[in-house]
Amino acid sequence: MKRIGLFLMTEKGLEVLRAFVANVGHEHVAFVVSAQDGNVKNDYYKEISSLCKKHNIKFYNRDHKILPASDYAFAISWRWLIKDNSRLITLHDSLLPKYRGFSPLPTALINGEKHVGVTAFLVNEEFDAGEIVGQRKLKIHYPAKIQKVIESISKEYGKLVVEIASKIIAGKKLPGRKQNDKAVTYSLWRDEDDYRINWSKDAPSIERLVDAVGYPYKGASSLLDGHMVRIIEATAEPDVEIEDRAVGKVIFIRNGFPIIVCGSGLLKVTELTDDTGENLLPLKKFRSRFV
Repeated sequence: MKRIGLFLMTEKGLEVLRAFVANVGHEHVAFVVSAQDGNVKNDYYKEISSLCKKHNIKFYNRDHKILPASDYAFAISWRWLIKDNSRLITLHDSLLPKYRGFSPLPTALINGEKHVGVTAFLVNEEFDAGEIVGQRKLKIHYPAKIQKVIESISKEYGKLVVEIASKIIAGKKLPGRKQNDKAVTYSLWRDEDDYRINWSKDAPSIERLVDAVGYPYKGASSLLDGHMVRIIEATAEPDVEIEDRAVGKVIFIRNGFPIIVCGSGLLKVTELTDDTGENLLPLKKFRSRFV
């Protein structure tokens, strides 16, 4: 009987495990490896562990040295090197060859892509460049909150793994397809600077940034009176004629919500917090500037 190893993290990993158990069968799982991540509010480690316990699946923390044998393995949201990668299939948050690299999903949403997706590929020595063994596409309707998109794309992860695993178990050859090198693009890693709003951009672009780096990420940031703030919810508003356009200034307060001048267009902020999550609306003063 063919058996498959699973390296799983995050909501996507949990969804893959659920789909695998329901549609392929727990008896085909050789092992599950997971890891805890203190940088996110929920790393889904406990949920993955509990589901393994329920179905008597061998579960290991990522520091475990020796794992049971498997015919293939899948890596979902996995950030560490897996030494034995001869039959390792990784799932990536983009329609490869576009958006190789880091944080592809937020980057695609910030860019306003009409479709996002997930690609399964065979790991090789190059960066996200292995042969593609499966893809699923998801249409995006803006405004698009990152958490909602993650929930939707997690379902596609589950469907894709079930599709590929079923072929492996049936003894079918995986249909590897080389990536088109001429179509390759890259998404860079993100840090705190990348959460910072550039108010010289147009309001719809800033709205997409706010939505793309919201929960489970930290949220788009700006300085207000010298203090870091997080813009959690915001909506692009029609522009008005401004003689001396100074981006970042509050131009109106409507129903208690500040309207901020952007490079073009205006942005209405409906949820604003400090770095501890404390609500900062309504603003203490009208003459406020976001930098």
